[in-house]
Amino acid sequence: MADYKLTVAGLGPGDAGLITRETWGRIEAARHILLRTRIHPTVEALDAAGISYETYDAFYENAEDFDELYERIADDLLARASEMDVLYLVPGSPFVAERTVQILRERAMEEGASLEILPAMSFLEPLFAALSLDPVNGLSIVDAMDEDAVASPPAQDLIITQVYSRELVSDLKILLMEHFPDTQEVIYLHHLALPDERVARIPLFELDWQDDIDHLTTLFIPYTPVFWENS
Repeated sequence: MADYKLTVAGLGPGDAGLITRETWGRIEAARHILLRTRIHPTVEALDAAGISYETYDAFYENAEDFDELYERIADDLLARASEMDVLYLVPGSPFVAERTVQILRERAMEEGASLEILPAMSFLEPLFAALSLDPVNGLSIVDAMDEDAVASPPAQDLIITQVYSRELVSDLKILLMEHFPDTQEVIYLHHLALPDERVARIPLFELDWQDDIDHLTTLFIPYTPVFWENS
């Protein structure tokens, strides 16, 4: 019986030049490529190179929630990998904010499936560059959909990921206003490392006024110890 392998790699934060050489070599050599979504700027480089692939975008339309979506993607990938070698590509890094990869790691250990995960650049490196930020001083990273984590008072600088829609941002602003003043400065980061990159310092109350909110938007809130000590 043939031994097939599932390989997971990241497409980087958005600029095709930030894909690792190893990942690009695997893309060129792969016969069966699956993308979690083609809604990512780097996919244009795959199209330009004539790379053939399938995507899971149709799964988004039928799933009741993200938990069901990610489980279905993992099920399909493991089923395919039992019959052929598969390269699964995700936005950013497989190791940062990628729930499907977390599920695949757990399932592969349980089922004895062959799984390889390649390192990749995430959105964090361009963010550190844009803010001249050294994370060694302490940093919290939370998902915008994790209401408990967002509503908890941070003890250090805070990054909020997956800020993908105006509706989500409006809910996020309300949660943050339970702990921060309306005028708290937040840093709005959009399309990092892309030609239309925008980094804007805005008061919290203007957060959902931004016109370009999408899946490549992140929020940074600098820690203000004086405020927290007196709150």
